[in-house]
Parts: sequence; C-alpha cells; structure tokens
Amino acid sequence: MSTIPDLGTLGAAHRAVWASGDYPAVAAELIPGLGEVVVDTAAVGPGDRVLDIAAGTGNAAVPAALRGADVVAADLTPELLAVGARLAADRGAALEWVEADAQALPFPDAAFDVVLSCVGVMFAPFHERAAAELLRVCRPGGRIALLAWTPGGFVGGLLATLRPFVPAPPPGASPPVRWGDEAYLRTLLGDGVRDLHTSLGSARFAVTDSPAAFRDWWKQRYGPIVTTYARIADDPERTAELDTAFLDHLTATRTGDHWESEYLLVTAVRL
Repeated sequence: MSTIPDLGTLGAAHRAVWASGDYPAVAAELIPGLGEVVVDTAAVGPGDRVLDIAAGTGNAAVPAALRGADVVAADLTPELLAVGARLAADRGAALEWVEADAQALPFPDAAFDVVLSCVGVMFAPFHERAAAELLRVCRPGGRIALLAWTPGGFVGGLLATLRPFVPAPPPGASPPVRWGDEAYLRTLLGDGVRDLHTSLGSARFAVTDSPAAFRDWWKQRYGPIVTTYARIADDPERTAELDTAFLDHLTATRTGDHWESEYLLVTAVRL
C-alpha cells in the first residue's frame, strides 16, 4: 500500500498554486455557466442542504443558494473563498464559506442532501481519499453531481502539455482528468452509489480567437500555468519549449474563432 504524504504540507503547496494568477477571472470569463449546469443536474431546490466541494469562487454554490438551498462552499484556498463571498453578497446569495481540503472534509457523516463539484474535486491529488470523503458526507439517498474535464478534451490536452514541465506528482497521486473518465469514475465511486448516470458536454472558450493571445490569457490567470512558468523562469530554453508546445496545442484545437472543452457530467444517488 502506498503511503500518502502529509496533507497539510501538500495542501499549502496546492493553496499557493490556486492563489496565484487570477482564478476568479478564469471562473468568470471561461466557465461562468458550468456551475448552473451542475446545479440543474442535481435538481437543487429550497430546503436542500448542499455542499459544493472545491467550490472556488462559488460557480455552483452561489446558484444553489439562489434557489433557496442551505449551501456550504468548501475550498482549500481562502483567497478564492473571500472573492466568492463578495460575489455572493453582490448577487444577494447567503451561504457559508469554509476552508477545507476535499480529502479531509470537516463535516459529519451524512450531513448533506446534495454534494456537488464543478471542475473542483478532480484536482485533489488522492482520488480514492477525496471520493471516500465525498461519499461520507452525503446522506443515504442523497444526490451527487460532478462535472470534470475529460482526458481527451481541450483542458485534458492542456494539462498533458504542462506535464513534462512540472515536478513529478507525490506517490499515490492521480491525474485530475481521470475523474472525467466514466469507467474510472464508476470504479472510484464503486458500491457507494446507485443510479449513476453520465453524459458528455462541452464548454465554449471564446475570450479571444488568437492562439497566441489565448496562451497569454492562460499564462496571466490560471494558477497551474502561472506557477509552471515561474518554476522555469530562469531557464530560457525550457520556457521557449513550453511556449511552443502550448501554442501548438492551442493552434491544433481551435475551432473557428473559439475552443471547445469536453466535460463529463455525472449524477448518482448515495446508497
């Protein structure tokens, strides 16, 4: 059995990644509608006790609260929670914001009627642990709705482009986009759920029609990319290699004047 490294140490590193750049802009400009997709799929309504895991700035949590649900938005990065709280207040949404690691949630067993995650929990490195926590806090008969980027989609390819330029993952960690593989996810959730259903969808990325400009957009905003470039900043050759690989990916995947990124949408009922 592999030994999982200290979550506190890893958590600090992950917080630093997601606090870098400008993830609130990513959420607002690139994926503003995906949270609504998850909330719709979970049929969230008044009176539901809802947990949004790895909530970021609340793309799913805020719409859930606006439907009358009692919502907790949990995320590892307090900087994102602070932005989310301001955005929620601007929209008149009341919810609770809790700093929490998806792999060690600070909530009782069976505490929630609905557990959501929109391109969030997939980035917790130890999938079995995160899945076990997700299942633990959902009550029997409760609903689970997850949205994750697929391995073969645009974001899956983007993360694969970064892989040669980042440190090796800790022992026992798995790539985020495995959550977007239906067969893997069925194994991951296992006999903890029934009525598991999946569908594929895509998000339209149209902040620019220029591959070079889109590369700059990511380099300025997306934490994993910001920190990757920072690690190799003193190596011009490696930086140039990444610039070229990044631009090649963006050029190859452009569809007309935009990009499409495939995702897997999952619903299930907790046993």
